[in-house]
Amino acid sequence: MSMSSSIPTMGRYPLLDRVNTPADMKNLSTEQLRTLAEELRSETINAVSTTGGHLGASLGVVELTVALHAVFNTPDDRIIWDVGHQAYPHKILTGRRPQIRTLRQPGGLSGFTRRSESPYDPFGAAHSSTSISAGLGMAVAHHLYAEDHPAYRERNVISIIGDGSISAGMAYEAMNNAGAMGGKGAERLIVILNDNEMSIAPPVGAMSNYLTRLMSSRRFLTLRDLAGKLAKRLPSSIERTAKRAEEYARGMITGGTLFEELGFYYVGPVDGHDMNQLVPILRNLRDAENKGPVLLHVITEKGRGYKPAESAGDKYHAVSRFNVETGEQKKGPAGPPSYTNIFSRELLHRAKQDEKVVAITAAMPSGTGLDKMAQHYPERYFDVGIAEQHAVTFAAGMASEGMRPFCAIYSTFLQRAYDQVMHDVALQNLPVRFAVDRAGLVGADGATHAGSFDLNYLCCLPNMTVMAPSDEVELLHMTATAWAHDSGPIALRYPRGAGLGLDLPEEGQILDIGKGRIVRASEGEGVAILSLGTRLQEALKAADTLAAEGIAVTVADARFAKPVDGALIEALARQHKVFLTLEEGAPGGFSTQVVEHLAATGLLDHVRFRPMALPDTWIDHNTPEAQYEEAGLTAHHIAELARHALAGKAKA
Repeated sequence: MSMSSSIPTMGRYPLLDRVNTPADMKNLSTEQLRTLAEELRSETINAVSTTGGHLGASLGVVELTVALHAVFNTPDDRIIWDVGHQAYPHKILTGRRPQIRTLRQPGGLSGFTRRSESPYDPFGAAHSSTSISAGLGMAVAHHLYAEDHPAYRERNVISIIGDGSISAGMAYEAMNNAGAMGGKGAERLIVILNDNEMSIAPPVGAMSNYLTRLMSSRRFLTLRDLAGKLAKRLPSSIERTAKRAEEYARGMITGGTLFEELGFYYVGPVDGHDMNQLVPILRNLRDAENKGPVLLHVITEKGRGYKPAESAGDKYHAVSRFNVETGEQKKGPAGPPSYTNIFSRELLHRAKQDEKVVAITAAMPSGTGLDKMAQHYPERYFDVGIAEQHAVTFAAGMASEGMRPFCAIYSTFLQRAYDQVMHDVALQNLPVRFAVDRAGLVGADGATHAGSFDLNYLCCLPNMTVMAPSDEVELLHMTATAWAHDSGPIALRYPRGAGLGLDLPEEGQILDIGKGRIVRASEGEGVAILSLGTRLQEALKAADTLAAEGIAVTVADARFAKPVDGALIEALARQHKVFLTLEEGAPGGFSTQVVEHLAATGLLDHVRFRPMALPDTWIDHNTPEAQYEEAGLTAHHIAELARHALAGKAKA
């Protein structure tokens, strides 16, 4: 049942106003904690309505957040939120309520957990499926401290992981290790499986089906709870017999669980919105001795307590600013289609022509534009869950049998599958097409989601072809080029956000591999700018500025980061005094390919070469425009560097 009608009026928070840190919750009754949760939900909704952010996941864990901080001694006891986008209520309760309306704003709170932000954030997270590994490491560290320092109290470590995140291999690796570890600290590890039948999109795969079956067994919890209470009151010899009887009874009813086979004591499922269940269960887990690692299976509802979120297909996973009363999101004016949509359009066009085209995503169907493929060609669309490693090798297997797989993964998430890209794709020269979305800086999601490194980690691989469009028309061409490229792996990287609003042809043209183009030619021996990706428009603006000062500027679009256009590079180097490269990636990516070619041809000795890339630092969340200004990749930075180079100075 929806709790929307019980949300207090904004600003009327008699209990929440008394909670500055979790210590202020210790003497609250269960009924007061329930009221506190209602106020916390209201404050979360109102805060996100002013900033935008990840709302649905946070609403689903309000009661769980309150119960955890009320029961455990945080921050000494460690609470680790997997991904961290559901931690807004946690931030409000841990001293950050005065800043909560700065979420994801310049200079404000991160949209994820962050160690530098608060001692209540023991582990930073914005990528999924890391919490159990990190939690086990903390638990073992506490155990080792306790061995050497008798006064040190071993802390409880609580890792909260979603049913989508637990589909990733890393989660199983951690559970396998924890279950087999014995008495080395794993006994203080509590894993809470937050099962809301929803990741960003509905979860897929056998694990989702398995959890659904577990949820249907309500007798399981009742019998086990009763048996456990009885066993604690019996002599040890009888307790052992009762324990065996309990295990036998559980096996008769539901069979052993996967988690128990991995060595965890499984408890659940329980209602994650019922404070009367959560508080006593968490207290029992807190106070138990020698329990071994525990997995508490909690059922929650993403978007809980806010009707617009409950009724939305994505449960308001990520929202812009919105009207609290109506749920209407405040969208900006309609503009050009996004790069993601342009890629999706051309992919569908090629899939219609070619039945060998298949599309693979790792739990990001709408984010990568593959939801359109799922609608039109469901038999050739595959969502493998949060399993980027598997996605890449799965694509490699399909490519080895003659299919044309497009593996669409954000740049920041493709990092998680690097060994598979190297060993299973590039080494075998298999024609997997990598659609690398969110390349470059990404605004409010900050450094954790920035696509800063794909040029570096892809361009160093033999057999790999890497493309980057300067606008949406070029992206159409490069998607078509990837489709036609059967001689090895190929990647096209493109940014978050909208294109320039250019008129689009009916279909993309197939480009010559490794060939760039001159966009603006000049007479004279001034400056050459070779741009890769969508900073080309800034290069053209810089050229206009310099031309007004009487400086000749040639601007070229590299198109390919690998293989580079050797003939174009040589011509630019021979005909100009200064040679700049420009890219939306970390140092050592595209520019390294260019400088190595210049060095090999001896031209590096005859031209003043200056690379422009992202700085060797983490760029915090901000608007994309402000991020690129901070990075020094805007028109005035380009022009300034060109002037300094012409004057023989080392840098701007």
